[in-house]
Amino acid sequence: MSEQNRPLVSVRELHKHYHAQGGLLRKGVAVKAVDGVSFDIQRGETFGLVGESGCGKSTLGRAMLRLFDITSGEIHFDGQDIAQMSEKQLKPLRKRMQAIFQDPYSSLNPGMTVQQLVAEPMQIHGYSREEQRERTETLLYKVGLKQEHLQRFPHEFSGGQRQRISIARALSVRPEFVLCDEPLSALDVSVQAQVVNILQDLQQELGLTYLFIAHDLSMVRHISSRIGVMYLGKLVEVAPAGELYSHPAHPYTRALLAAVPLPDPRIRHLDQATLRGEIPGPTSTLPGCKFCSRCPHAMPVCRSQEPAMQEISPGHFAACWLDL
Repeated sequence: MSEQNRPLVSVRELHKHYHAQGGLLRKGVAVKAVDGVSFDIQRGETFGLVGESGCGKSTLGRAMLRLFDITSGEIHFDGQDIAQMSEKQLKPLRKRMQAIFQDPYSSLNPGMTVQQLVAEPMQIHGYSREEQRERTETLLYKVGLKQEHLQRFPHEFSGGQRQRISIARALSVRPEFVLCDEPLSALDVSVQAQVVNILQDLQQELGLTYLFIAHDLSMVRHISSRIGVMYLGKLVEVAPAGELYSHPAHPYTRALLAAVPLPDPRIRHLDQATLRGEIPGPTSTLPGCKFCSRCPHAMPVCRSQEPAMQEISPGHFAACWLDL
């Protein structure tokens, strides 16, 4: 496969398990935060990842950057399997993979100035002082901040401004792939639109590839090329953004979309009347589909066998017995 046709990031059967130390779960029980996930992200695209809290979205994103060791599986970055690389082997690749985290205040060192925060990754990767200074000023301009902000500390900025600093810091070492781990959830709605516009402009200008994790389904639709829907550690559906919203295949995807508030009170999804208030919590421990205890369309096969991810239309994949 040629370099241009090869996905920038490819994940195959990725698992990340944690072992309970007591509390609500019996000691030693494995919690499958990510349970056999496989997908590709093409160069220059934005892959959106959605799902309810606790489904494993952030764990998956951080595992792809090797911020912690995985249980098993493969993570290919630009053709190299980084899943089992040591930290020494990973260091040359670190500047090609960066992250923007959910809470900009907790991800920025409060004792460092903006200039120090943006320049720190460049120091680690051997940029000269002149390069650090020039690139810091350039990036601040690109994210909508001014040179006068260089000597200020994070607490002197609003939430939206702090997230702009986080974006500048992530881009300081010229990455190709950026994990956007719910970068909008701590921001006001008006500020969210500004940050999304900055991310899109920078993507076009710098040729970036994003994994965009979020709860806001309307915002994910706006920014994403393709979207993956995650439930209890597994991907249940992957499709182009327009296709997913116009023809959702998996019952869980339809339930998520039915829960999106609509601005016109005279309009409501057909599924809302069926699904609202009728789906219990994710308590199933059956060997079949993990969603079957909450699914209004569950069949006997759903309780005994787990469906495989299948292509139901060009580029549209779903793991549901209804579509097999």
